[in-house]
Amino acid sequence: MDRGTGAIRRWAAVALAALTASGLLAIAVPGQAQAAPADSCAGRKIRTFTFSTGSVRLYKDGGWLCAMTFPRSSGGGKRTMMVSLQARGFDAVVDKGKYSHHAGPVRTYAGVRKVWIKGQVGRGSYESTGWKRY
Repeated sequence: MDRGTGAIRRWAAVALAALTASGLLAIAVPGQAQAAPADSCAGRKIRTFTFSTGSVRLYKDGGWLCAMTFPRSSGGGKRTMMVSLQARGFDAVVDKGKYSHHAGPVRTYAGVRKVWIKGQVGRGSYESTGWKRY
């Protein structure tokens, strides 16, 4: 009976070690695998809202929404740009400053909540006409 008990204990120790190793890999690897570059949005583009001086692009990845504002023309150096994304019931996530290529990305978890979107390039701007679900 001692041999059977010892074999079971060894098997349990090996199984526990393998499970621990796989758990550590699962924790360490997804952060690297899912990390998106700081200058882009993950997911698929679902809408583009155009206005006189640029556009706001909206992306969706599961329940996450991400938005970026782009100028209509690429020349002209740095100019004031802004993008804002707000899930209803939460604070807006805003990126505003002087940029040459784009403002954002800004990202928020919307789930099934409605959102409010804003974008600005120079004097032109876009703002949602109300709370919308995407």
